[in-house]
Amino acid sequence: MTDLAERRGVDDAVVYQPAEDSGLLAEAALAEAHGRVLDVGTGSGWVAAQIADEHDGAVVGSDLNPHAARQARDRGVEAVVADLVSPFRTDAFDTVCFNPPYLPTDPDNEWDDWMEHALSGGESGRELIEPFLADVGRVLAPDGVVLLLVSSLTGYDEVLSLVEDAGFEHAVAVEESFPFETLTVLALRRP
Repeated sequence: MTDLAERRGVDDAVVYQPAEDSGLLAEAALAEAHGRVLDVGTGSGWVAAQIADEHDGAVVGSDLNPHAARQARDRGVEAVVADLVSPFRTDAFDTVCFNPPYLPTDPDNEWDDWMEHALSGGESGRELIEPFLADVGRVLAPDGVVLLLVSSLTGYDEVLSLVEDAGFEHAVAVEESFPFETLTVLALRRP
């Protein structure tokens, strides 16, 4: 995996490529995924492809970025252009994975491009986590699991409050610390 900062300067970098957070989410998904799997914000489709390689069930990737959906399809992943989980039917997935854009970003310093959409979580870092948690329960089958990647930069306790407000119990599936942040994949289940 190449350094994201190096890729940021490349003109055609319009799709989020696998990085440390992707590897952590894939690790959790390989241990937890079952049944029909949705990888929200699939980016290049790398996580979805890792799951598909080891998993018997169907794996679907979704991303708001049409370039990402195309790149994921080129990787062999069934992928659609979608805003979070909005187009999917009730109880459609047994496992939902999400590596959200989580970097807190000052609105005055945002770039208006696809890579910014893949990275920026708004001022709090939770801009997409909130609507995701508000709707993911609808598409999650009974006994399903949500695997949500959380950065310490987004306010870990605040995310846990949102998780609980959405009616989920949470447990740490996998966690890794880096010099600038701690990344945690939470396994969310209904009580």
